Amino acid sequence: MKNKFKIAFLATILLGFSCSKLKEQILDESFSGGKLQSDIIKGTVAPTYALLPDFFLHTRYFALQEISTDEAILPYRGGTDWGDNGIYIDLHRHLMTPSHVRITEAWNTLTTLISRTVTAINVLTPLAGTDANAKVYLAEMRALRAYYNMVLLDMYGLSFVKDDPNEVSKIIRKTEAVEYIRTELEAVQNDVGTTTGPGRITQGAVWGLLARLHLNAAVWRDPYATASFKPEDMDKVISYADKVINSGKYQLSPEYFAIFDDENHDNKELIFAVDQRPDLNGHNRMAYFSLSGDMFPLPAFPAANGTDGPAITPDYYATWTQAYGSVDPSRDARFLKRNLNVPTDSLPFYVDGTTYRIDRGVLRGQMFGLITPKAGQPFERGANGTYKVGKLYNITRADKTKLVNHTLQIDFTSAGSGYSTGYRVEKYEFSKLSDSGRNKGQADIIIVRYADIYMMRAEAKMRKGDAAGALSDVNTVRASRTARASQTPPALTSMTVDLLYRERGFEFYWECQRRTDMIRFGKYEGTWTEKTDNDVKKRLFPIPQSAVDGASANKGYLVQNDGY
Repeated sequence: MKNKFKIAFLATILLGFSCSKLKEQILDESFSGGKLQSDIIKGTVAPTYALLPDFFLHTRYFALQEISTDEAILPYRGGTDWGDNGIYIDLHRHLMTPSHVRITEAWNTLTTLISRTVTAINVLTPLAGTDANAKVYLAEMRALRAYYNMVLLDMYGLSFVKDDPNEVSKIIRKTEAVEYIRTELEAVQNDVGTTTGPGRITQGAVWGLLARLHLNAAVWRDPYATASFKPEDMDKVISYADKVINSGKYQLSPEYFAIFDDENHDNKELIFAVDQRPDLNGHNRMAYFSLSGDMFPLPAFPAANGTDGPAITPDYYATWTQAYGSVDPSRDARFLKRNLNVPTDSLPFYVDGTTYRIDRGVLRGQMFGLITPKAGQPFERGANGTYKVGKLYNITRADKTKLVNHTLQIDFTSAGSGYSTGYRVEKYEFSKLSDSGRNKGQADIIIVRYADIYMMRAEAKMRKGDAAGALSDVNTVRASRTARASQTPPALTSMTVDLLYRERGFEFYWECQRRTDMIRFGKYEGTWTEKTDNDVKKRLFPIPQSAVDGASANKGYLVQNDGY
């Protein structure tokens, strides 16, 4: 084993080093000075996870998976903010091009992560025969490479097979890609660890990913066709879900929003997540992204606010009102957690700063919060040190007389693009340590959680004709949210494919699953606020033009997706 090595990877991982004309990026990770073999192993593994927070950045994977759907929309706020040359408008309208910056960033991050797993696999392989820890880590790296390839297949319609860093990657698509990912995950399911926690690939994570793979296999084998779900795939979904459930390692969280709290790393519902504890360089931008720029959630930090980013569409909100009819959807514990009880007859009012928390979930109507005369200045206080709370105004905007009153209507017109338009989502907790609102995040970002195991099993049962079994699994998830008893969702009495789709929207909104779900359920070519494109070719994102150009020396190697 050499004491010094370099992790070398290409920005696009397309070509081997010997024949590439692309600019090579180098991470020099030297282990000189007599490092122990265990330290070298851990140092090899760490980079394979290091860029996951970047991939799950609010403007990257989240934007591609959510703003391209009926769950999220991001207009030019006030005609100037979040314009970014129309990239979010194009995403929402399915007008993406191969030069789209966010699509390119996601591709580059994913391919870099794959390359790092290949390097790690090559370091670990010669050690795995004699070192038990190396064997576990090797299995973990193969599973992580399979996960990254699965995301690449979902988004771009291809995967990379690469075992030797010095060889050219093989590009595979459709059935071949599904089978490659399946065999990789199956091969390591009994060798990966079982106790490392949600920030690492574990056996439960592998089983959850295998269930996800088989659930989406019909789409990924033929992304432009009407999905035909094979019974044998659905049987595999059920089988792997059973393994996770029967392991006894996971629990559904009684408090729904605790799944997304700062301190969620030890929440038993998490199976696989992006580890964002403070010492791991987490960020908080999932919490600030949708929140009003005039909302200041932390008494300790008067400079920490939201940014008036995306909101939910009226179309997505309508699924809640259709489900609950004359009853307000806040009846459902997943829709809203009321932390700030506003007295209707006494404004402003005063609160203890140590217990002050903003509401979570879908935020509608007039917003109330801490009062400051100007962003960054101390909050107004009462005589006994309490904090003044009242109606919020647009103090950070040009017209400071406007109230922060979130309306249902939001679109790309001037009237629909104001700073307060659209109902907002505060699902992840606004980090209690974030002095700017844009840093020091703590909440692990969910990749696979226990509720999805039940919901995937329910869908597989439903697609096999077992409506009763599907209903039971969905109701198990609904009935688990008991922390606020009056908001525990009532049991459903029947189940259909469309109801199951609706339930996934309620349970997993803004968790980077909507685009994949919409495609699988045949909804992605539909019409919703500001989106009418019905081209099935838009189910896949374009391969970045920079990647295609970079591979041009190898003619026919990287072919652009249809429709771009």
